[in-house]
Amino acid sequence: MPSCGPEQRLLMTPPLRILLVDDEPLARLRLRALLQECADPASDIVGEAGDADTALALLRERGCDLLLLDIGLPGRSGMQLAAGLRALAPPPSVVFVTAHAEHALQAFELDAVDYLTKPVTRERLRSALQRVAQRRRSVDAPVAAGASSVLVVHDRGRVLRLPLADVLYLKAELKYVTLRTAVHSYVLDDPLSELEQRLGDGFLRVHRNALVARWAVRALQRRRGDGPSGAGGDEGHAEHWAVQVAPTGEWLAVSRRQLAAVREALSGS
Repeated sequence: MPSCGPEQRLLMTPPLRILLVDDEPLARLRLRALLQECADPASDIVGEAGDADTALALLRERGCDLLLLDIGLPGRSGMQLAAGLRALAPPPSVVFVTAHAEHALQAFELDAVDYLTKPVTRERLRSALQRVAQRRRSVDAPVAAGASSVLVVHDRGRVLRLPLADVLYLKAELKYVTLRTAVHSYVLDDPLSELEQRLGDGFLRVHRNALVARWAVRALQRRRGDGPSGAGGDEGHAEHWAVQVAPTGEWLAVSRRQLAAVREALSGS
């Protein structure tokens, strides 16, 4: 079975047990084909449903880790089904797979792990599966000594407990650190060195000004363009190494000092 990204294999986890929920048989067939091409993380399809009631019946009978869920279902919509899943203990993760891009904000308010628009690409599906697998690890695995499973973020008068599984990267810029998730950016006052100690082994330092979640590293390659702010000008406009972060597709410069560690992490050794 071909892998979606053998060079980026980081951590092995048990197969994700997936329920496909879409009223179009051809759409479910395409998802099956894409899942077969995504060997990391591994997955098992436990069933298919064309409506919310059938999906709930399968959940009660078999359970699953993840729903790949369409929005436009007959009867109750995918949004209504996702809202009801939060009453389950524990609720399965949800990744929406839909042709309707305008519902993304509502989807993330329902704690969806990702929001994929049709036609779904193999890379985007792989990124979503990796996020689900990372959430499972953060719940199932004991928290490493000195690390936390959440970061407390102060944002516009609110205090948020942000799961580490949602964090893509942290980057120091001037006097602040920017924390990036798939849908939001937050500004933190804490020094990057202090955050690194609290985050634990799930994050990889790629530069003196950047930490990246290991699961979110999609690729490592040489690129030409601007180096990172505050990098001392060693990258500048010259060719330099960089990592691509999923699912946003952003590139972050990798310093020469950290290159060997990044390569080692990507190789899974």
